[in-house]
Amino acid sequence: MTSIVVSVGPLSGVEPGLLSRAFEVARAGSIAARAGLVIEPAPLVVRCRECGAEGEAAPQALLCPSCGGWRVDVVSGDDLLLRQLTLTPLPESARDEGGEEAGAGNEEGGSEYV
Repeated sequence: MTSIVVSVGPLSGVEPGLLSRAFEVARAGSIAARAGLVIEPAPLVVRCRECGAEGEAAPQALLCPSCGGWRVDVVSGDDLLLRQLTLTPLPESARDEGGEEAGAGNEEGGSEYV
């Protein structure tokens, strides 16, 4: 794995700086050990219950961008989404004769993932 791309909405409850630091610790010793983390900010989008308009709003002012009404529903921006994983193939030295990752099988015939 070489990169992970996530989008973080302003109402997701995720602090991008803290996520970045936590990723540094969490990736150690895993298949993501050399991966970079890209954090993309996501817009906060609301839909007005009064006029039906949809558009971006500020996290501290959830108001309709069209009529200014306060009766809005959050359409997006309250989520943390995995957007992309970039994987690299294993080198031949890490594969067994059948093309499988060496040591990947378990007793039940499935695969283990880290």
